[in-house]
Amino acid sequence: MAAILPPSHPSPAPGERDSWDDLLDRVQRGETTLKDGLRLLDDTPRLYALADELRARVKGDTVTYVVNRNLNFTNMCIGSCHFCAFSRETPYFRTEEEIRQRVREALDYGATEICMQGGLYPGFKVEDYAHLLTVIREEGPRLHLHAFSPEEIVHMCTNSHVGAEEALRELKRAGLGSIPGTAAEIFAPRIRQQICPDKLVAEEWARVIQTAHRLGIPSTSTMMYGHLDGWEDRVDHLLRIREIQRETRGITEFVPLPYLDENNPLADRGCKSPDLETNRRVHALSRVLLHGFIPNIQASWVKMGPGGARETLQVGANDLGGTLMEENISRAAGASFGVVFHPRQFDELIRSAGRIPRQRTTLYHLL
Repeated sequence: MAAILPPSHPSPAPGERDSWDDLLDRVQRGETTLKDGLRLLDDTPRLYALADELRARVKGDTVTYVVNRNLNFTNMCIGSCHFCAFSRETPYFRTEEEIRQRVREALDYGATEICMQGGLYPGFKVEDYAHLLTVIREEGPRLHLHAFSPEEIVHMCTNSHVGAEEALRELKRAGLGSIPGTAAEIFAPRIRQQICPDKLVAEEWARVIQTAHRLGIPSTSTMMYGHLDGWEDRVDHLLRIREIQRETRGITEFVPLPYLDENNPLADRGCKSPDLETNRRVHALSRVLLHGFIPNIQASWVKMGPGGARETLQVGANDLGGTLMEENISRAAGASFGVVFHPRQFDELIRSAGRIPRQRTTLYHLL
């Protein structure tokens, strides 16, 4: 696999060629280790070149996006995540008519997906979440419903005294098409205990994701970084995501999510959002360590801004997410890049990076 590096990239120094070639072989086989991940970070130019070459081999020059509408049905939450500013705002719970109106607006806009998440509303049960899906389905029967994180699923299971499989079956009957792999945050227990002590643990997150995949419900996957975590935590997180995908093959994309540093307790402690170079390295590392397992690496224009997201297209990312139309969670934590990104803006941004824009469905079928 040594030829994977472009000819213009500096060759390994004498004495390290065999070990670098061995590392490239492990990348190709999907057998990279924590040590390999850290070693890649020691040579950023080589990491970037490798990530870009892998992107080109797997996805070509096409960069995708989905026309969707985000629907945050409530910000009331019993959780206590220290990075979240969402529930600090004026409490709300969308009425059924407000939800229907938002769906109609999405249809008028040409959306193919509704992405729905919310706070952990006290006492909300499986049937309550299923009803939300039914309301959307009645207004937009052809829309793909991408809804409810593993944290929300555990919440509804606890309130309904049922297991994840029973809950997911009921949601699927109500129209659920896929689930967002949010609430993963960072898997490292010592960090998780500091940033979201009451949240489901990594093993619970994995069990919900694996159960969904077993039932034919695909998911995305995520990692929130740049707060109290370090590079070992990030590499470990990526490798654990890879092992879930090795088993289930149900993950459609991986989305690195940089921490945003406003209006939350971590910001009060002095945590700052990661800089552009850290964002580039995380996206590049994601492409390399997940190679052969997760073909789509998504850059979040909401978290990094359009310009920051564009930069990651040069180091492994191949997708820019969705148009959203409404985004309250990141905005509350300091995102200042708006709540909607029009298809024409995606097209212009992608072409400015020298790539080919294509609209896709939730499950990455090109339109």
